Amino acid sequence: SKLTGQRPVRSLLPSRCGSDPLGVIDLQRALQGLACVKGRSVLWKEPVGKDISDTDDFVFNEKFTSKLFKVKISQVSATKECDSEKQETRHKVEEDRKPQIEAAIVRIMKSRKVLDHNNIITEVTRQLAARFLPSPVVIKKRIESLIEREFLERDTEDRKLYRYVA
Repeated sequence: SKLTGQRPVRSLLPSRCGSDPLGVIDLQRALQGLACVKGRSVLWKEPVGKDISDTDDFVFNEKFTSKLFKVKISQVSATKECDSEKQETRHKVEEDRKPQIEAAIVRIMKSRKVLDHNNIITEVTRQLAARFLPSPVVIKKRIESLIEREFLERDTEDRKLYRYVA
C-alpha cells in the first residue's frame, strides 16, 4: 500500500459538507480529479479505484512533479442522470418548449389568416429548426390547445383548415 507509514487524511465528505448533498457531490468530483488521474495524481487514495466513498483515505503524493508553473486539475464530469432524472429533464424541456411552439403557430396564422394542417406543421418546423426540432404530434397538441383557448378555429366546411381568430 502506498499509504503505509504516512498519515492519511480521513475522507472529508461527511464532516466538511454536513447534510449538503451538492457539496458532497462537488467534493467527490474534486477528489476524483486529484486522486484518480493516472500518472498525474496529486493525492493517493486508499482503497485504489475511481469511486470516492466516505471511508476512503487520501495522502499527498510527495513524488508528484510537474514541469508547469501552474498545474491544471481536471474535474471529473458529473455523474450520469438516472432514468427518472432523464425523464424529469425531458418533461421540463417539453414544458419550456410549449410557449415557443404556440408563439410560432400564432405568428404564422396571424400573417396567413387561413392555413391547412400540413402547411402549419411545415412552417412551425421551419421557424423553430434553429432552436429545436418539434415533433408533428406536439405541434398538433399545441394547435388543439390554441383552438380550446380560441386563438384558432377549424373551418366549418374543411376540417383540415385552421383560421386565425383576431
